[in-house]
Amino acid sequence: MARRDLVVVGASAGGVEALVQLLQGLPPDLPAAVLVVLHMPTGARSALPAILGRVCVLPVAQAVDGARLEPGTVTVAVPDRHLMVVDGSISLSRGPRENGHRPAVDVLFRSAARAAGRRVVAVVLSGVLDDGTAGMIAVRARGGVGLAQEPADSMYQSMPRNAAEIGGAEYVAPAAQMGSLLAHLVSEEVAEVDEPAPSDLMDTETAMAHLDLDALTGGDRPGNPSGFGCPSCHGALFAIDEGGMERFRCRVGHAWSPESLAAEQGQALEGALWMALRALEERAALSMRMGERAGQRGHLISAKGFQSRHDEAQGAAAVLRRLLQNGQLNGEALPDDVAEA
Repeated sequence: MARRDLVVVGASAGGVEALVQLLQGLPPDLPAAVLVVLHMPTGARSALPAILGRVCVLPVAQAVDGARLEPGTVTVAVPDRHLMVVDGSISLSRGPRENGHRPAVDVLFRSAARAAGRRVVAVVLSGVLDDGTAGMIAVRARGGVGLAQEPADSMYQSMPRNAAEIGGAEYVAPAAQMGSLLAHLVSEEVAEVDEPAPSDLMDTETAMAHLDLDALTGGDRPGNPSGFGCPSCHGALFAIDEGGMERFRCRVGHAWSPESLAAEQGQALEGALWMALRALEERAALSMRMGERAGQRGHLISAKGFQSRHDEAQGAAAVLRRLLQNGQLNGEALPDDVAEA
């Protein structure tokens, strides 16, 4: 028999408030190490350890590569490094981004599941899209336990809702009640007999996040060709079906959940539309200039043709501008007049 001695926590938008409430409820003698990933911009300086340290009775510190996991401590990810668990120690990696993030929640959860199996409790707090769902599936596949913040209690409901509905988290609770619930879960004994072994997929994806060259350059890719391109590197994406959730990973290791991929495609579409709008505006201006010069020279037929080009370009540009102003880039089909333009 063993006890659950590793708690991994993932959060994004609205996650600081939820983390504060969770950590306020932890007892001073918690017999487990707590690792926290909060999505943050690359290059930012994180004040999260100081913020959490003021409300938590346990010591809170930034992650240090190679440090051993210590019960009764809280370790927070650093910007631009994946926080991972490898052989009972903390590992920091500049591996490929997952869902556009580094550190990424799924990377932490997956590495913890591989390293500690049934001794892991995974917690997903407030955030947008579906980060943490694939990691929750990995934790539960190894016998660990999942906990999601009550969506109605979350500032942003998408992450915890997906962790519960798709990831299958066993417990759903408000953030203020999670501290006492975690204290109960880590006090329970769990049998490690017949613990499910890590899958080949879990081994491969963890190795990719850890920048293992064999995993990154090997001939076999996890999954099957999807027909989609990676928004990060424009390489081919391979579809992975795990625990009823389809997700995607490219040859160099960038990984995408369905909602994150759709959101990134929406941003790419917006960028393409702004480029198209610029091209139409330039076409209209050039046509106007050439029409004026043709008129000055008495080439009336040419001037009329250039005026027609100008009007068509201006009309198409007006349609694109309305589309961009209305923010209608949600994956729906473009209107016919935009497609024709």
